[in-house]
Amino acid sequence: MRAKSATNKSSTSKPSDTRLTGLFLDMLAAEQGAGPNTLDAYRRDLTDFSGFLVRVGHTFADAETQTLRDYLADLDTRGFKSSSVARRLSALRHLFRFLLNEHIRSEDPAAILSGPKRGRGLPKVLSIADVDRMLTRAKELSDAAEASPSQRLRALRLYCLLEVLYATGLRVSELMALPRTAAKRDARMIVVRGKGDKERLVPLNEASRQAMADYLAATEAAKENHKADKKSSLAASKWLFPSFGESGHLTRQHFARDLKELAVASGLQARLVSPHVLRHAFASHLLHNGADLRIVQTLLGHTDISTTQIYTHVVEERLKSLVRDLHPLAEK
Repeated sequence: MRAKSATNKSSTSKPSDTRLTGLFLDMLAAEQGAGPNTLDAYRRDLTDFSGFLVRVGHTFADAETQTLRDYLADLDTRGFKSSSVARRLSALRHLFRFLLNEHIRSEDPAAILSGPKRGRGLPKVLSIADVDRMLTRAKELSDAAEASPSQRLRALRLYCLLEVLYATGLRVSELMALPRTAAKRDARMIVVRGKGDKERLVPLNEASRQAMADYLAATEAAKENHKADKKSSLAASKWLFPSFGESGHLTRQHFARDLKELAVASGLQARLVSPHVLRHAFASHLLHNGADLRIVQTLLGHTDISTTQIYTHVVEERLKSLVRDLHPLAEK
């Protein structure tokens, strides 16, 4: 009986996977400045892994290297792409390194694992003409005389979002969280709080400043019409793009849907357009026109320049075309 009691005590002393996931996410937020989207991605990946461990009779505290290999094989069986499997493996490596450092485990079962080989795909990029078509269509919708006040406000918001995104290359989460003060009169730069809670200065062009001014004027007019409505998202909001949601500002999912509708209205395929694709376009078009890679890195808020170098394919293609078209010995 004593032996059984000792066994039960030992098993119950182990922290649950849910508890360990929470501690791990707290560490990421506190020590690495991980944002909500990053934390949600880790939570989803580790919840899926924990579910697999339950099925095979293991936990984070006792899973072995072979168990991790079985999980990666299970992901492959479920049809996960190599990039997704690699991301899951990265999450496991971070988790077990944390458990080792916290002395919850005495060894790291993920240390010797190798992930699937994957080539780094080139980002989808819209041409300058494509972006211009979307901007032109968005402006037409915002100027439509037959639009109701609410329709015009929504169109002005979308046009403002598009102008600011293409002018700055902000991450969509950074764009959604811009404060109203970003649209203050004659602002030439905006302060952006990015990943890791790091701040950077990003310049605005004349078109984006005007779009923000027009949109802000429209929101002020709408606020006057709704000042008796305490539930209005426009009432005393600190965000440039307010919403009724818990975050208080427009969500990236809502913006992505509006952007795809605009793409279709502009004669483009919806699947080719997203906020992140416009960020890619910002970087690629700058490099195409001779911008320095380090400057683009700063504007995008990349910590490591290797992240920015994915866009150099644009420069490489331009150099190839220059040699092909202008070299005196090139075939005509």
